[in-house]
Amino acid sequence: MNEVKEALRNIEQNYKLFLQQQFTFIGALQHTRENAHDMTRPVASISQVQSYMDHHCNNSTDRRILNMFLNICNDLSKLCHKLESVHSGNNVTNGILERCKLFLSHSNDLSTIRAKYPHDVVNHLSCDEAKNHYGGVVSLIPIVLDCMKEWVTHTEKLPRQVLYNAN
Repeated sequence: MNEVKEALRNIEQNYKLFLQQQFTFIGALQHTRENAHDMTRPVASISQVQSYMDHHCNNSTDRRILNMFLNICNDLSKLCHKLESVHSGNNVTNGILERCKLFLSHSNDLSTIRAKYPHDVVNHLSCDEAKNHYGGVVSLIPIVLDCMKEWVTHTEKLPRQVLYNAN
């Protein structure tokens, strides 16, 4: 469990660095959407961000911040799988993990999700950007981090013998 908490702390630290560069991230999405001639639909999935980076990214700053987002998503996905191996699960923890896996699915449509208080990532966007283009993609990481913290909280409340699968 300590290993899980440590991995979660590391991801949170990377996310804090990423969050300081949110405007750079939005700028990179804007540039790559323009290059892709894809200005009408929202950035709605991890695979869409990957595609923009792979095929429509023209500068190293944009590539670096898009890659940072994708790496955090990948780290969260790996941690999700680690959580499954640490704990056989009950209805609550399994439900939380399924939600995380759904959010982190590369093809999942994120366009309708929004991070809520205390996260203010959506508040930093203009109304048009938040409603129509980037609200879901900037909300993904804080929502998944919250789910994982919720998983840890529920798991710590369980009796010790339930926590580890028989090895």
